[in-house]
Amino acid sequence: MKKAIAIIEFTTVSTGIKAADAMAKTADIEIIESQAVCPGKYMILIAGILSAVTAAVEAAKTAHGERYISGFILGNPHENLLPAFYGTTCVEGLRALGVLETYDAASVVMAADSAVKTAIVELIEVRLAKGMCGKSFVTLTGEISAVQAAIDRAKVVASEAGMFLDCAVIANPDAKLAKFLL
Repeated sequence: MKKAIAIIEFTTVSTGIKAADAMAKTADIEIIESQAVCPGKYMILIAGILSAVTAAVEAAKTAHGERYISGFILGNPHENLLPAFYGTTCVEGLRALGVLETYDAASVVMAADSAVKTAIVELIEVRLAKGMCGKSFVTLTGEISAVQAAIDRAKVVASEAGMFLDCAVIANPDAKLAKFLL
């Protein structure tokens, strides 16, 4: 009975709201976020035990598949993933910096989870499609070799979904920049 999370996106707000309602009525899940994101899409983030999350996602996709864009189910997400969504991670200083950007919310979450499970890095933020025309990004920090390995793996994961946009690894970011990232 491990925790799981899922994100699904729909092309319209009205369908997204109906899908969120169907998910909540289908299984014992927690709706973490349910909101409109740029450009007029609707994103739902849920959590619960894997079987409940799977049932809820399948119910939404079955009932509203014509408006379904993308999504994923992630069993056993890294413990720092959800805090990174809300900017509540406690990162003590910026070492090397990794940034990865995707065209959607779902792929950046999968990429971020994969990155933090690949190397000893700390998630700084996972920004989900808010105010960015539907794009999303993750920032992370650690030793340069760990950050490079994490970003390399995240790029593979995002590329598999066809949603990779860009990435960067900065060995020693300037303190004038660091204050805006932490």
